[in-house]
Amino acid sequence: MKTIEYTNGEITILWRPDMCEHAGICVKTLPRVYRPSERPWVRMEYATTGELMDQVAKCPSGALSLKGETK
Repeated sequence: MKTIEYTNGEITILWRPDMCEHAGICVKTLPRVYRPSERPWVRMEYATTGELMDQVAKCPSGALSLKGETK
């Protein structure tokens, strides 16, 4: 399964595009971080580590997760 990693030096977000349901919760929660029309589409520098962790926990499909965690 394809996995793309994004890091801010404190945490690493894993994105598994094949699992994504495109619910849009990531974009709605942190629109300055998640920008689907841009590349890279995840811009972690626009949120705190805590904000990112909270948002990733809300991903309904598990397409977004934190490295070392499984859903």
